Amino acid sequence: MLPTIEWKGKHIRMIDQRKLPGKVEWVICKNDKDVVRAVRCMVIRGAPAIGVAAAMGLALGSETIKADTYDAFERRFREMAGWMVKARPTAVNLRWAVERMILLVEQMGGRDPEEIRIALREESEKMLSEDIEINLKIGEHGNKLVPRKAVILTHCNAGSLATGGYGTALGVIRAAHEAGKQIEVIADETRPWLQGLRLTAFELMEDGIPVTVIADSAAGSLMRQGKVDLVITGADRIAANGDVANKIGTYQVAVLARENKIPFYVAAPLSTIDLRIKSGDRIQVEERDPSEISHFQKIRVGPRGVKAYNPAFDVTPGKYVTGIITEKGILKAPYPKKMKELFRK
Repeated sequence: MLPTIEWKGKHIRMIDQRKLPGKVEWVICKNDKDVVRAVRCMVIRGAPAIGVAAAMGLALGSETIKADTYDAFERRFREMAGWMVKARPTAVNLRWAVERMILLVEQMGGRDPEEIRIALREESEKMLSEDIEINLKIGEHGNKLVPRKAVILTHCNAGSLATGGYGTALGVIRAAHEAGKQIEVIADETRPWLQGLRLTAFELMEDGIPVTVIADSAAGSLMRQGKVDLVITGADRIAANGDVANKIGTYQVAVLARENKIPFYVAAPLSTIDLRIKSGDRIQVEERDPSEISHFQKIRVGPRGVKAYNPAFDVTPGKYVTGIITEKGILKAPYPKKMKELFRK
């Protein structure tokens, strides 16, 4: 598995996911603004991955703060954190990571700025290693839900490229494959960025896991024919009632799964659950440039001047979710009660 993001000396490097699978190219970030830009323009994507990127970006940015006192450092760091948290609005892991870094600075009140810079970098490294360990646990729990022989449909990319490593939805698939189960994967192409075709298929082929890519609109037909045993996706934010925000197209997959009596699971770390939001109706859904719909690789494919609507995510009501696979176990309805119990463990 290629590392999604890592420290390289005094800089951060991240694999440019816009270029995969045709080219493995690294983007070097020399300051926090470079990281914000990389998150916004999809160099790096996936809720856990951009959370790690935010933490690393703030640690990197702290090196540029010219301050001799704690108060001056803290004031500038908060400004930097404010820009970072706005990079992409839907994925809650971004805000979670920023708040964790702010808390660290607060806990080091009165300390020398250089000491805080060192602590921030160490914290970002810790968050990366924690994310990988969390994904391994998600895979361990999720594997229990996968039959000895199964065809699994997934949407978008929730693999190592969307996380610090191993993956959430693909982490479950990897764990089942490593356990010797006969796994086949059907990957929705996932318009308009084609994360399923470009990234999920790439990851699974690298691991030797059988994968077939389909047009997004073919999923229902395959379900109706009995060719799908279960669905596993990732998530960018989960509300307290179990509503799930994920890549656009996830909602229709969940509805089709319910209609065809197929289990629909969501794999995500606890950091993706936002107990401050009561329902998915309150989740801010990012809208991206309409040209991502009307153009393909910067080539116009639609008629000149056509209007396009490009929401990056949709919200799947909790009633369609069979279970949420986390690092602490599998959540099932009623979600508000079960989530609170899980967070208390």
